[in-house]
Amino acid sequence: MQITVVEHPLIKHKLSKMRDVQTTSRDFREWLDEIAMLMTYEVTRDLELDAVPVTTPICETTGYKLHNNIVVVPILRAGLGLLSGVLRMIPNAHVGHIGLYRDEETLEPHEYYCKIPPDKDPITIVVDPMLATGGSAAAAITMLKARGLQNIRFMCLVAAPEGVEVLNKAHPDVKVYTAALDEKLNEHGYIVPGLGDAGDRIFGTK
Repeated sequence: MQITVVEHPLIKHKLSKMRDVQTTSRDFREWLDEIAMLMTYEVTRDLELDAVPVTTPICETTGYKLHNNIVVVPILRAGLGLLSGVLRMIPNAHVGHIGLYRDEETLEPHEYYCKIPPDKDPITIVVDPMLATGGSAAAAITMLKARGLQNIRFMCLVAAPEGVEVLNKAHPDVKVYTAALDEKLNEHGYIVPGLGDAGDRIFGTK
């Protein structure tokens, strides 16, 4: 599988707290936000830089700026839970939104909304807490490519091997980053051991 598991003690600690069924929505959102910040370092590790002149209080020197614009695209609705943490690390990033819903019987994704900033050749980071069946992630990336975006990365909190396989097969050029690669999917399409429905836990719904 083509996937990067971001190994860090703080991520493992916070994710373990999030898995706990007793964790409140407030704490769940807070830890998700913090993990998103930590993961952004790894997701952006290989970004290109341009040298720029900088005047310090002492002298002239060389500084750096990102070569590409950054666009962050959460998959609605659960992807919104990762957005704030990424934007804290990349405050100048632009934000798009993709709305998909999953048919509860077939588990197939269906589009209901897509709005993407008009940046030219950006680095696009698609975010969604769970990579379960992989259908929604693959569909979202297909939608982005159809709109001309090419340099795409996918960031999630927890992934199942089945979802990684589907995403790798559909988009072998897309780098996948996760905080944890779990065991499997169950018969209902939920990740095991997972952490339940991320959207419900973020927003306090059922």
